[in-house]
Amino acid sequence: MNHRVACLMVAGLALACEAPGVTASEPPPYIEILVGGIPQTRYAHEGRWYVEALKGREYAIQLRNPFGVRVAVALSVDGLNTIDARQTSATDARKWVLDPYETVTISGWQTSRTEARRFEFTTEERSYGQALGKTANFGVISAVFFKERVPEVRTADEGARSRVQQPAAAPRPEALAKRENDEYAATGMGRSTDHVVTQVRLNLEDVPSHTVNIRYEFRPQLVDLGVLPATPIHDPLRRRERARGFEPGFAPVPPSLR
Repeated sequence: MNHRVACLMVAGLALACEAPGVTASEPPPYIEILVGGIPQTRYAHEGRWYVEALKGREYAIQLRNPFGVRVAVALSVDGLNTIDARQTSATDARKWVLDPYETVTISGWQTSRTEARRFEFTTEERSYGQALGKTANFGVISAVFFKERVPEVRTADEGARSRVQQPAAAPRPEALAKRENDEYAATGMGRSTDHVVTQVRLNLEDVPSHTVNIRYEFRPQLVDLGVLPATPIHDPLRRRERARGFEPGFAPVPPSLR
């Protein structure tokens, strides 16, 4: 059956779905989470991929099409489609279109044909999902790739046609009303940014070619889950209790005083 869907031409990310996926034994090759233009470290844990959410920081999602045909990518953040904030299957979702071997960056929720609002790591109570009353899927970024239904033809120089957009993200600290360990990460709707899109229609394959799911949490929660090791607690009082009096030798001269 031919699968035709309205898509947006520019870049993209995804919605959860049942499809061939990337396991934690291999890094997700088609997606990066960028903070300040820098890819964030991915951690494999119990069959899932995790990244650390940096509270108050804007972030972007970079997608790469590794195929010699166009792909349409359904993208969701916190279970919400990044184009229209709807909750659907990946098959039915509006999608971003990438040319063969193209790399693109999605920096926020698409609010019109010309503007988007930046993704930013925040708490559940300050998130976009909370504002919409859609709170069931906090903490997950999901990308589902569908190939265009055309014969795949590759030439020797096709891999050089990628374009990369990496808008810098600025820190946006926010006041914290709770203890950090009591707060869970979600994605908010930040400042406006220019992001022009056009609509196209593609004839897509029925079965997705790839699915990538990434969980994100603040550091205390990653420690609680066993994804990151606990940071040793430095107790100044215990350090002072270990203090001693005399040490052998002479008084050293610090380099700055020589």
